[in-house]
Amino acid sequence: MHENARPHLLDRPAARVVAAGVALSALAVLAVIHRDDLMPLMAGGTAVPDDPLSRCIAGHHATIDKGIADGVFGPEQAILFKQRAEALCRSTVPQ
Repeated sequence: MHENARPHLLDRPAARVVAAGVALSALAVLAVIHRDDLMPLMAGGTAVPDDPLSRCIAGHHATIDKGIADGVFGPEQAILFKQRAEALCRSTVPQ
């Protein structure tokens, strides 16, 4: 190749800047489109109080936490019970 040959259009720094701008624009568009999905994650993932699924899970978790406090079962069992309670709520509460 010749020393005086100009680099290809896509090998120039300006093309890389444009590519980075396009990538950032695409990420911004995705963030705007999915802002409702991302906001609970940014706010700490708090549950919606009117959500029947969240109320069901919270009720079962409160009962399980009371069982731990009363010494009915241990923390290891509580983890299993909470997983099962969540599965029960997901299968019985209509979405």
